[in-house]
Amino acid sequence: MQRAFGGARLLRKGRCSLAGQVYMITACIWQRAPILDTLATARLIVNEFRLVQEERKARTITYVIMPDHFHWLIRLGQVDDLSGVVKQVKARSGYRINKHLGRRGRLWQPGFHDWAIREEPDLRAVARYIVANPLRAGLVEDIGQWPYWDAVWVEGGDEDRPLEP
Repeated sequence: MQRAFGGARLLRKGRCSLAGQVYMITACIWQRAPILDTLATARLIVNEFRLVQEERKARTITYVIMPDHFHWLIRLGQVDDLSGVVKQVKARSGYRINKHLGRRGRLWQPGFHDWAIREEPDLRAVARYIVANPLRAGLVEDIGQWPYWDAVWVEGGDEDRPLEP
């Protein structure tokens, strides 16, 4: 048990949280249990992504919900730090998913992995990588078969539109 928490501390080492920066976030379910494999559980996470956006803490660019983890590409807002935003999503979704499934206890592994996207032209390539996750995992043969993803480009969104203060 100590090893898992030590690993979470290592994930924070050198983490930099910059307003307006784009980050790819990965968070995993405790012991990689595949409990995010239904529309109901996936929607509970997506609702938290939307709430964070409504609160202007981060703008979602793309995401994919996998059975045991999620990838989330965001542009961080001007006020909140990255760790706080991810902690909020994990805490609220964990509470709601546990309640929905009638379970108790830890839902998410401690910590998360983040990758700062330095070059704006890389956004679409990173988004494609995220969305293709179910294909690489062998869960589907065509991304259209996987219902738990979205990207701003699908509905004509504008990933470059800044978050308003």
